[in-house]
Amino acid sequence: MHDEFLCHVTAYGTCDGQRIGVPLGTYRAPTLALALWWLRDRASWIAERLDPSPESPNVPAGALVPVAEDVPDVPGVLRAWCADDVRQELVADELAAGRLVRIAANDDTTEYELLAESVDALRMQRTVPALVLPVA
Repeated sequence: MHDEFLCHVTAYGTCDGQRIGVPLGTYRAPTLALALWWLRDRASWIAERLDPSPESPNVPAGALVPVAEDVPDVPGVLRAWCADDVRQELVADELAAGRLVRIAANDDTTEYELLAESVDALRMQRTVPALVLPVA
């Protein structure tokens, strides 16, 4: 069982033709349960900022407008992931097995990525002998 997990949230966009990543948060979770909680919390945080409730006191009246039906629904995707117990269990199983987990959603301009991986698995990868190339 892997005991500690490194979690990251990043937003990616394009600037001057180059893909640019903007870190939105990192968390070193001491348990699997806390890693899953943090990923869900960050997914909800992104969804609420992209699609706030019209009743929110922080949103001025008339500031929100409906979007076209064909616009990718990043907040909906992230909220659905947070509410899906089966998918949460799959993520937990992957992390417990030491595998990297990536959850991503994107719209026309930005990709939102949540990553998590076992710190133990990262350490084990470092102990694999490195390929040594001859120096010319």
